[in-house]
Parts: sequence; C-alpha cells; structure tokens
Amino acid sequence: MSSKKSTSAKQAAARSADQGKPGKTSKPGGSGSAGGATRRPGTTAGAKKGGSPGRPGGRADGAAGKAAKSAAAAPAPAEPSGPRPARIAAAAALTALEGAVLLGFGVYLLVMGLIGDPDSPRQAEMLAVTVLALALLPVAAARGLWLRRSWSRGPAMITQLMALPVAWTLVQNGGGLIAIGVAVAAVSFAVLGLLVNPTATQALGIGPRDA
Repeated sequence: MSSKKSTSAKQAAARSADQGKPGKTSKPGGSGSAGGATRRPGTTAGAKKGGSPGRPGGRADGAAGKAAKSAAAAPAPAEPSGPRPARIAAAAALTALEGAVLLGFGVYLLVMGLIGDPDSPRQAEMLAVTVLALALLPVAAARGLWLRRSWSRGPAMITQLMALPVAWTLVQNGGGLIAIGVAVAAVSFAVLGLLVNPTATQALGIGPRDA
C-alpha cells in the first residue's frame, strides 16, 4: 500500500510539473498572419514603374508627334502671283536709286580718304564704311520690293524716314544743297506714299493686321 501511495504521489508531482511549464510559442514567419502577409520586394515598384500605355509621358509624346505631323503637313505660304503693280515697281526703282546714290557717295568718301588729303584720314574712312553699310539697306529693300516680298516694305520705309532728316540738313545748309535736299525729300515722300497704298500692301501679301 505504501508503495502504491508513493507511486501515485510521484505521478501527481510529475503532472503538476508538466502543467507548470511555459507554453510553446509560435515560430516567426510561420503560418501566422504576419508571415503570410509578407510581400515580395519589387512587385509594387515594378507595377508602378511599368505603368500602362496611357501614362502621362506617353500622352505627351503622342501630342508632340501629332503637332509635328500637322506642322509638316501645313502648306507653305503662297507667293504673290500675277503682274507686278506699277506702284511696287516705282517704289522699287526709287529705293534702288537711293541705294545707288549712297553707294556712290560711300565709294567717293573712301577714295578721298585713301588717296586724298583729308584732315583726318581715319575719320574719313570710317564715314565711308558707314555710308556703304547704310547703302545695303535700300539695296536689299529694292530687291525685295521687285520680287514682291512682304518683308521688304519695312526696310524701304525705314530708309525713307532716315532720308528725311538728311534732306532737311541739306536744305538748311543753303546754296546748291537746297536743290539736292528738296530732291531727296521728294523721293522719300513719293516712296512712302506708294508703300502705304492698299494696292501695294495687297500686292506684297500683307494683310490688314500686318500693315
């Protein structure tokens, strides 16, 4: 009997010892929610970077391509056709005459500065170069008017506005320069009147807004 009691006591003590041990903890990353919810690196980034064909960058490229195609398909502005109006021909001739006079005067000043006996040869040469450079403006304007280019109207009118002060200075000096000043002023006013005429602007392809 005593042996049975001791055996049962040992079994009760063993059971109490087993019940007092701490429970087992679950391994991290197992079948729990924390481990199962782990995502593969790069999946979301790849989805974001990959994008769909309709992303903003693709739309911008498509719009730029359409704009380039429309610009290439746009027809070039047609040049004026038909006979050259007499007003344009007269304005071109008078402007060319002004350019020729300036060229001749510039060459004369250059020759006199090189082989003549001016007070300051360097100043005479610089004046000659300046006059020759100014002569290019009416020459280019006259050619443009003859070819009926719309851009030629501006340089031609600028030439006349620059010639009017010169004409006034010549008249103020008196003597034989008065006739030259009057002639220069008459030519300038004539060209201005020809170029502001609606017939001339239409022949040059200049619309109401451009005029």
